[in-house]
Amino acid sequence: MRPPTMDFALSDEQRLIRDTARDFARAEILPKAAELDKTGRWPSEIIEKMSALGFMGMAVPSEHGGAGLDALSYALAMEEISAACASCGVIMSVNNSLFCDPLLKFGTDAQKRDVLAPSARGEMLGCFGLTEPMSGSDAQTMVTSAEKKGDRWILNGAKNWITNGPHADHILVFAVSDRAGPRVKHTAFLVAKGTPGFTQNARDHKLGIHAAHSCTVFFEACEVPETAVVGNVGEGFKVAMATLDGGRIGIASQALGIAKAALETSIAYAKDRKSFGVPISQHQAIQFMLSDMATELDAARLLTWRAATMKDRGVRHSMESAEAKLYASEMCTRVAHKAIQIHGGYGYSTEFPVERHYRDARITEIYEGTSEIQRIVIAASLLRG
Repeated sequence: MRPPTMDFALSDEQRLIRDTARDFARAEILPKAAELDKTGRWPSEIIEKMSALGFMGMAVPSEHGGAGLDALSYALAMEEISAACASCGVIMSVNNSLFCDPLLKFGTDAQKRDVLAPSARGEMLGCFGLTEPMSGSDAQTMVTSAEKKGDRWILNGAKNWITNGPHADHILVFAVSDRAGPRVKHTAFLVAKGTPGFTQNARDHKLGIHAAHSCTVFFEACEVPETAVVGNVGEGFKVAMATLDGGRIGIASQALGIAKAALETSIAYAKDRKSFGVPISQHQAIQFMLSDMATELDAARLLTWRAATMKDRGVRHSMESAEAKLYASEMCTRVAHKAIQIHGGYGYSTEFPVERHYRDARITEIYEGTSEIQRIVIAASLLRG
């Protein structure tokens, strides 16, 4: 097994990115977070400002419209944005990790020019279509098909829980293009909104991340040209797995942000709330909860930074990304749980933000690979040696 390596010092540029994201999030996003959660309004004005800051294509080189930053800078910014509003965080994450990143790695020159560059600048928005109504973690049971007819591909099927779907200009969709062998082969396609045969349902209604809209999309005899293929025909699974390795760093960072917000709110409340004549922060039971929350948050952050640093170095990081996503997401739920306990009855009230953090936390254990899938990835890496 590779020995873990980690440089704990952030560069001046990385600190600047973190501080810029923190200042922006606290000034522009946090004041609107409760309203976005309550109404489920799409935060278009926030997305526009994140685009102006370069946050919608952070790791994309400048020649392709992006900010040209590293994966650790992206993780730092994701944490700060998500601490203010987890919905804004995942909108940003999907465009960065699940759309721009695979186009950068596998897209053609034309795809990079016509779609990647404007998406990295925030002029367009992308989404990622892998999960289906009856096929989530098991890609071998995927139903969506792609049939070659002349110089066209015909797509048929459905994808669900597509974050950004109702507003995206393009979807990176995966379909079975060959069922002849012992294992089906997939191909990735770039499909523009408005393509005949590509439709979508109304947005989903969910437990949390209310302002991050998702929906089910449908492909009914949807014709796309050969130029829509991303990567090589039959190698869509490779595209998806490489994409999810990086995407898990984004969701781990989102979990860090939610947990950090829950911890900071709990510390402030514990100093202000009194019982038995003293602030509850003086009670050892509260102190122990805060200590556990802070320790777990720091541990998850180090795992996430390690995975991001390995991605920056071009080192295989499937196991490390899975560890970061697994631990950070489950940590986030535990921290949000303790935050409600510290707040007591007020924690159960919508007047305080910790109930929102609790609801938002839960999805981090599910999307971009459930905790169970992360454990499978980690075990497979361990057993390979």
